[in-house]
Amino acid sequence: MTHLIGRIGIALAAIGFGLVSAQAAHAQERYPSRPVQVIIGANAGGGIDAITRVLAELVEPHLGQKLVIENKPGGGGTIGMALVAQAKPDGYTLLATWNSPVTSTVHSLKVPYTPDDFTPILRMSSGAYVFCVAPDFPAANGKEFIDQLKAKPNQYAYGNDGVGGTAQLAAERIFRAAGIQQRTIPFSGALDVAKNFLGGYIPVYVGSILPILPHVEAGKAKCPLLTSAEGNPSLPQAQGLRDVGLADTATVLWRAILGPKNMPADRVKVLETALRRAAEEPRFKEFLAKQGETLWLGGPNELRELIRDEHKALGEVSAALGLKKP
Repeated sequence: MTHLIGRIGIALAAIGFGLVSAQAAHAQERYPSRPVQVIIGANAGGGIDAITRVLAELVEPHLGQKLVIENKPGGGGTIGMALVAQAKPDGYTLLATWNSPVTSTVHSLKVPYTPDDFTPILRMSSGAYVFCVAPDFPAANGKEFIDQLKAKPNQYAYGNDGVGGTAQLAAERIFRAAGIQQRTIPFSGALDVAKNFLGGYIPVYVGSILPILPHVEAGKAKCPLLTSAEGNPSLPQAQGLRDVGLADTATVLWRAILGPKNMPADRVKVLETALRRAAEEPRFKEFLAKQGETLWLGGPNELRELIRDEHKALGEVSAALGLKKP
């Protein structure tokens, strides 16, 4: 009996030693100890890709490791989202995304994830969507633009970058509040919308600022209204929704870094701190300005709240439009 008790004591001591050793090893493990993969659900060269690559260069000194970008385009960003949702939540697989595949297309596309399947890390930037028309369109400002669209239902079709995407839902959120009824035509992206708008196939462009900005500067288009509450320095002539009494219907394009669900809090903090420091550098702010965007930093809690509120609001718009998952 004494011999058995002794063996049990030794076994318990060994287990205790093992636990202490494991805890010590964990405490000594530095994160990140190897490069961190960042998946982007879009092609190289697009807005989210360009912004993330600049941030990746700037964050390395703060993080102590490289961010390795991997483009996984398709499904309006949903393919990349699905890959990250299924990844191991150890902080070595992240997602750089814009809001459409997180809060809007999930209402109209069948996807293997929900917004709750991700760990919010950092909101990086924002930029309004913009309504643009031909130079001779009978409206000099946002109020006149709204009045014209309201007075002539279904006569001014607008292009959007995909059915159920944020651009369409942002526009319809405003239209519903203003009593506007207009048709929409989906295209494969903002560049495609701009091409067809400039070609005269659609009278109204709705999309991000960057693709249309050179044409506004060349006098080929004018932009009377933004989908943000406030104005944007890239388009000083465009009014924000506060100017037309519709500030509560604002929806903007935003960029963020997410991870798989249930990431360790200490690793989230490491990433947030490093990414925030990189984003605050002048080079990053200057690059955003050239994209027609501004720095809009927000930590995990702010990002989580934004996703929750926007997902709810755009879900209501999607339901009102009769957009349903196949």
